[in-house]
Amino acid sequence: MLVDAKEVMIVPGYGMAVAQAQHIVCEITKALRKRRVNVRFGIHPVAGRMPGHMNVLLAEAKVPYDIVFEMDEVNEDFPNVDVTVVIGANDIVNPAAQTEPESPIAGMPVLEVWKGKTTIVLKRSMATGYAGVENPLFYKENTRMLFGDARSSLDAVFKNL
Repeated sequence: MLVDAKEVMIVPGYGMAVAQAQHIVCEITKALRKRRVNVRFGIHPVAGRMPGHMNVLLAEAKVPYDIVFEMDEVNEDFPNVDVTVVIGANDIVNPAAQTEPESPIAGMPVLEVWKGKTTIVLKRSMATGYAGVENPLFYKENTRMLFGDARSSLDAVFKNL
């Protein structure tokens, strides 16, 4: 899917930090860009354990900062994204924030990844995120789950590129 895509959006979360997968994410980004795939990053302001956490990890891995965007800059682009790769994020991509008024995260701004053509979610399990809220994204028709440690999973993806 990644090789055939024209537009790829990567949405990193705490799982990327825990797995220390930022460097392999950078290598995948370079490989896709060499194939003329437009790769961008969508960053939620509270992704990780502190504001700016994902920005710092991506900068450390030498991801070009001109392809790293804040949530508000990319949310309207998701309908044109061929593949969105969510790396260890949960609450920041949860559509319940918009669709379930009784949800504890109701009204919270989220990255609208479900509006893209295909979303691949890398997680260790179907467990809830920090907010303890089930994520209906995992069950959408256009979502694929890739279970395991983010770094190991992305190492395998990179080898197949």
